[in-house]
Amino acid sequence: MRLTTKGRYAVTAMLDLALHYDQGPISLADISERQGISLSYLEQLFTKLRHQGLVKSTRGPGGGYSLSRDLYDIAVADIITAVDESVSATRCNGLANCQGDERCLTHELWASLSSQIYDFLADISLGKLTAQKDVIDVARRQEENTAQQTKKTIPAVTTNIN
Repeated sequence: MRLTTKGRYAVTAMLDLALHYDQGPISLADISERQGISLSYLEQLFTKLRHQGLVKSTRGPGGGYSLSRDLYDIAVADIITAVDESVSATRCNGLANCQGDERCLTHELWASLSSQIYDFLADISLGKLTAQKDVIDVARRQEENTAQQTKKTIPAVTTNIN
């Protein structure tokens, strides 16, 4: 099984959204800046996530995205499948046509592994992840780095009062 960048980025972006859910709608530009993910790539991912009912969008000033359900009701497996990723460890993606249109010798082994991987990811919610100390520490560091970057790019305003 190989999870592609699409699946990894979708989970990362959704976790970022979950960590900031109390701030109202979050812009993709903010997620992009914090996570180092291309804005155009995030737009593609969030289109799929919205169509699958995992996020909702708010237009206008102060708009952005927010979770459409409670963060404990969104599993990592939901996110991965929403962006058309597969957790299949089989060569045939579970179709049992691995060897000349027939089941291969190890098909059941890899199909069983795929099932266990999916069950593992289905048992991990965004809420569980946001409660983990290491996740909180990384999110705090990212916030600090983003704040420092913003200070560097905004020139200081000085006034000369005589």
